Amino acid sequence: MKDNKLVKSYRVDSGKAGPSVLLTAGVHGDEYEPMLAAMQLVNEVPGLLKSGSVTIVPLTNETAYVNGIRYGEDGLDLARICPGKPDGTITERVASEISALIKESDYFIDMHTGGPAFEIYPLAGYVLHPSPEILEKQQEMALAFNLPLVWGTDYRPDGRTLSVARDANIPAIYLEFGGGTGFRMQVVNAYKKGFMRLLNYLNMLNGPAGSDSSVDKYWIEDHRQDSGYLQGKMPSPVDGIFVAEVKIGDKIKAGELFGKVIESFSGKQTDLYADIDGLVFLLRAMVKVKPGDALGGILPIGSLNERVIYE
Repeated sequence: MKDNKLVKSYRVDSGKAGPSVLLTAGVHGDEYEPMLAAMQLVNEVPGLLKSGSVTIVPLTNETAYVNGIRYGEDGLDLARICPGKPDGTITERVASEISALIKESDYFIDMHTGGPAFEIYPLAGYVLHPSPEILEKQQEMALAFNLPLVWGTDYRPDGRTLSVARDANIPAIYLEFGGGTGFRMQVVNAYKKGFMRLLNYLNMLNGPAGSDSSVDKYWIEDHRQDSGYLQGKMPSPVDGIFVAEVKIGDKIKAGELFGKVIESFSGKQTDLYADIDGLVFLLRAMVKVKPGDALGGILPIGSLNERVIYE
């Protein structure tokens, strides 16, 4: 059923007891593949659900989408102001509504991409919740999505959809994959398939469990402060044009060239080197950069299918 509030949602109810699962897309208005995945799932889930209910929000932040940008028309980032205000600006009211939906759910999944600014290695992420019970459920959710990177990060930052879930003790994960220019159907397909795997894991689907095998994964849990803050990674030291020397998914060693920034008028080149060994999981797609703009990120990985913990 379509919701008539600012946040328009679609609810699929099996009519039988089971979990309530919330899936959101479009928290940022320029991340399009999750929106399409959600819209397709609205049509595909009803015929498959045997227990519980699924609520899908294909476009959480409508004013941001209309303007084709990350932020709402009031200039606010929905992913930084939750739980919002019911009597605030447009984005604050949206934050209040989506926060209410999160609190009503038993499980929550928030789908993203890198937007125009970044390309991101496919990952399922979660906060390192203080509750061992909630943390274990989040780990299981992330693993069920079957993406090649599972990433647990600092639970303390506020303002996010996941911080609303954290405070309400709702197991929650977020997804990141792709970004940059153009449209990547592989993101849509991966998110849809992963969501069906999660529903199957929760015993909510009709039919056989499916025969697709689990992919090999890197699994990292980083308890350090702001470990999940993408916009703070590898800040550019100067203004100029960023030229990457690596690709997303590359393995790199400390001291190897990551990229360079060429100042637009002088032509002066500043080289940037990896400070650790690891996986290039984040890479800037917008080539014009200012001082402080994130250029990319490296995760210190272990062996495949081995959980690595950083305190």
